[in-house]
Amino acid sequence: MSLFIHWNVSEEIFSIGSFPLRWYGLLFATGFIVGYQIMKRFYIHEKVNIEHLDSLLMYLVIGTIVGARLGHCLFYDWDYFQNHLVEMFLPISFEPSFHFTGYRGLASHGGAIGILIAMYIYSKRIVKKHIFWIMDRVLIPIALTGMFIRMGNLMNSEIIGLPTDVPWAFIFEKVDNQPRHPVQLYEAISYLLIFLILWRMYWKTDLKDRLGKIFGWFLVLIWSARFVLEYFKNSQGGFEDVLGNVLTTGQWLSIPFIIAGVILIARK
Repeated sequence: MSLFIHWNVSEEIFSIGSFPLRWYGLLFATGFIVGYQIMKRFYIHEKVNIEHLDSLLMYLVIGTIVGARLGHCLFYDWDYFQNHLVEMFLPISFEPSFHFTGYRGLASHGGAIGILIAMYIYSKRIVKKHIFWIMDRVLIPIALTGMFIRMGNLMNSEIIGLPTDVPWAFIFEKVDNQPRHPVQLYEAISYLLIFLILWRMYWKTDLKDRLGKIFGWFLVLIWSARFVLEYFKNSQGGFEDVLGNVLTTGQWLSIPFIIAGVILIARK
């Protein structure tokens, strides 16, 4: 008897008229809500004005969505979006007819760049601390948010893995009848473990007092995990064919983040 898991979960929880509440959106929002509470604990512990948290959430949400959306459109699907520019920032599509899509097409590499820019502005205008101070702290709950987002990808049957015969393989019935690596779960578990490692670094070591160290470890751990797991993931397209298909687009984009992390860890 096959042990493969047949996956055919509805993307929608319920609909109000033509506007559905999707699992992805709920899990995405849950990640930010949980992250807000974690940052609140950090701010209280370090006696930072918690009134700055509302601004932090606003900057994070905007930076993440704008960066991730641009990253997807530019890195992975420019052939389409160069002729559909209005759809880059609107949760709707006009083809084949007008319909609500939600923001389904967010690239984590673009999100990382968007967060970095948003936190630079936040650190200068709001909290008045070094950007490494805020990055050392905010990236801890962001690792956990990554877990929630990948679970949302699982509910959408997207970012699927390569075909396999491992006993825990998923058959994504909305895609095909092939058993595949549940790479969304692999990434979600990886991000949860990385969150726990970073959490321990904050509370059990002196790294939070050494600017950029937790930031560096985040970059190395997250993007190294992403680099390795790309080997189990179905190609998402992008520019990998231009570079000879040696690595995937996700792997090429991960390398600069890993190098930056190593530099941050090694610096005095």
